Amino acid sequence: MRGCGARLVWLLVLSLAWLGPALGGEEEEDGEVVVEEEEKEEGELLSDELEEEDGVLVLHERNFARALSEHRLLLVEFYAPWCGHCQRLAPAFAQAAAALRNESSLARLGKVDATAQAALAAEFGITSYPTLKLFRDGNRTRPLAYTGQMDAKGIVRWMRRRAGPSATLLQDAAAAAAFIGSQDSVVVGFFKDLGGEAAQAFYEVAGEMVDVPFGVAEAAELFQAYGLSADTVCLFKKFDEGRTDFPVDPARGLDTAELTQLLRVHSLELVMEFTNETSDQIFSAKIPHHMLLFLNKSSPAQLTLRDAFRVAAGTFRGKVLFVVVDVTGYGADVLPFFGLTPADAPTLRLVKMENNRKYRMDQDTFSDTAIRTFVQAVLDGKVKPHLMSAEPPEDWDTRPVKVLVGKTFEQVAFDETKNVFVKFYAPWCSHCQAMAAAWEELGERYKDHEDIVIAELDAMANELENITIKGFPTLQYFPAGPGRKMVEYKSARDVETFSKFLENGGTLPEEPPVVPKTPENSTGTEEPSPLGTAESRDEL
Repeated sequence: MRGCGARLVWLLVLSLAWLGPALGGEEEEDGEVVVEEEEKEEGELLSDELEEEDGVLVLHERNFARALSEHRLLLVEFYAPWCGHCQRLAPAFAQAAAALRNESSLARLGKVDATAQAALAAEFGITSYPTLKLFRDGNRTRPLAYTGQMDAKGIVRWMRRRAGPSATLLQDAAAAAAFIGSQDSVVVGFFKDLGGEAAQAFYEVAGEMVDVPFGVAEAAELFQAYGLSADTVCLFKKFDEGRTDFPVDPARGLDTAELTQLLRVHSLELVMEFTNETSDQIFSAKIPHHMLLFLNKSSPAQLTLRDAFRVAAGTFRGKVLFVVVDVTGYGADVLPFFGLTPADAPTLRLVKMENNRKYRMDQDTFSDTAIRTFVQAVLDGKVKPHLMSAEPPEDWDTRPVKVLVGKTFEQVAFDETKNVFVKFYAPWCSHCQAMAAAWEELGERYKDHEDIVIAELDAMANELENITIKGFPTLQYFPAGPGRKMVEYKSARDVETFSKFLENGGTLPEEPPVVPKTPENSTGTEEPSPLGTAESRDEL
């Protein structure tokens, strides 16, 4: 899996409707903004008392310092009342607050309405909603960004890891064996000096990777028991090869980013099955490509295809994540994103995660050799992406709002005699639905203008070669004339502002001029991401 956004990639594009832009908000009276006076009156009534809502501290400028002084660990959500993400996070945040409080922990959760508390928002650099920051030991100058999952369980796990030791000290063979056998995968750092730089870097990694238990060992008998003679980080797992060692380079020490990525990659099964339980692992691994085998698990013949798929996977570990998707099970919901139906199985697709580009492999063979050859060709840039396109409706060009598809987009958008204003949308996106009436009204207003075209394109069913849509709705203006120019519209979504934009040749006073189209400036209103990760945001 901002405008409506979605999970970064192939599955979670389905969640794009969760993300919403911060448009408008201040009410005007006689041309003057009245919000400032309301905030001033509210500020005069605030005190330094700490009040709660659903177990979450309600924080503002007057009581923020007191909250920091009374709680060693304070996780603060900076939110906006209108933010869809914030509204969906609220029950989970309250649930996490209750769980932490029941543990008699020093950790508490608080929230700040960043739209009403402008000084706090400015002090802590809040530019998107929700933003979560952890304040420790009363220090307000260096808060720690929250990096866990955006659900109650993830918040509690993340806070527990910071409230206690990030790694369990294993003092003897019995303790080590029990720890290693306690989970499907655990990480143990073997260090001859727990106060050394390598061990400290290990503790830092352990503090971030809250979904995996971390242990640490210093005893000589444990080095001997596990066949080690030097500092080593070991990943123990109950699948694949069972154990993967990462020796500490005596000269370089431990690089925290490198170790984190290695552990994330190798803690995944070589071939993942896409399920509700594994989806977060798949998307948090940050592996740049996903190779997908769509099959029907009820078919014995199709199940045998997993063997060659697994053999091919070993060649690309860390570069390409191999995933099996059951078209009749949990994976059925992602099929529309690929333009597939269950009847298309078995079939193979590779997805480039940075832009959701999809590549289709010929279905003549499913051998490991053929799969390896195809994947390498994509990595080498020798395969063109497979672009989906719906069929144009018969009346697509007779409606006030022209209905574009992949096949017709080029001829309409880049018609040098027309100024074309296009809405890229997803049918399920609530933000798209909210502005649908305004877009239809805009189409009616300009239906008789020969040089202005109002159009829309379902970006879930249609893909374009040089334009990547990463948020919904995305509004792009293609001015008449040569040069294939394009400018993204980012202002208020009402008919009058749309009209002003069109009448001024595709600009508003506060917006930059039209720029030549490039892949860099052809994105959507926000990078799509899931509510289940710390990247889910509504922009200011």
